[in-house]
Amino acid sequence: MRVTFLGTGTSQGVPVIACQCAVCQSEDKHDKRLRSSILLEYNGHSVVVDTGPDFRYQMLREKVLRLDAVLMTHSHKDHVAGLDDVRAFNYQQQQSIPIYSNKATHEALKKEFYYAFSDFKYPGVPQLELEEIFPGQAFELYGKNILPIEVLHYKMPVLGFRIDDFAYITDAKTISEESYELLKGVKVLVLNALQQEPHISHLTLEEAIEVSNRIQPEKTFLTHISHRFGKHKDIERLLPSGIFLSYDQLLVEF
Repeated sequence: MRVTFLGTGTSQGVPVIACQCAVCQSEDKHDKRLRSSILLEYNGHSVVVDTGPDFRYQMLREKVLRLDAVLMTHSHKDHVAGLDDVRAFNYQQQQSIPIYSNKATHEALKKEFYYAFSDFKYPGVPQLELEEIFPGQAFELYGKNILPIEVLHYKMPVLGFRIDDFAYITDAKTISEESYELLKGVKVLVLNALQQEPHISHLTLEEAIEVSNRIQPEKTFLTHISHRFGKHKDIERLLPSGIFLSYDQLLVEF
């Protein structure tokens, strides 16, 4: 399986006006962070986790020619705002795209993209099939079992996903004992780490390291990184062995 990090950043803490901080002005490509998302490629299929505001550009940049399904973690705009742009794949493939998530996320999508779900559909609207999934209940997708794992984003349930020995968790603040059980044996873990300072709904660097130490994967990649965290080269100096800072277009194969 190939995992491409389409984006490793977040809207959290980013001002409306052009930011003049060291990270935003950095010329290092590792500091150019689009909104968080990954592309999974396996068994001849392409699956995206989340379609944030940068989705269209991310697909063009990676030259993705086919999209088979979308896994949605939750309904916040920085994770769903680009969903309309799946219409290009609808047109190219002449088929709808299944969107796998929980009921709350699906209800939010029906409101946000109402025109895709109305009785009368204007020609060219996205063709979406909502497929409800449940925490702790694996489902088969193109020859692999996908295990949804629930975490809390403050008080909001968010889905992480485990495929074989790989797990992707973003926007987590709290992980239950039940969810830790589902993460046992993971070898490659992707985990959110917003910043070093305390935050009400996101793991900090210290907290993310604690989570990684408990799960004990062979490798942990940190994502959903705020510009408040600092530059890539500076953060990496703070990381223990086996924990790495992800960056846009990072490719991991296993």
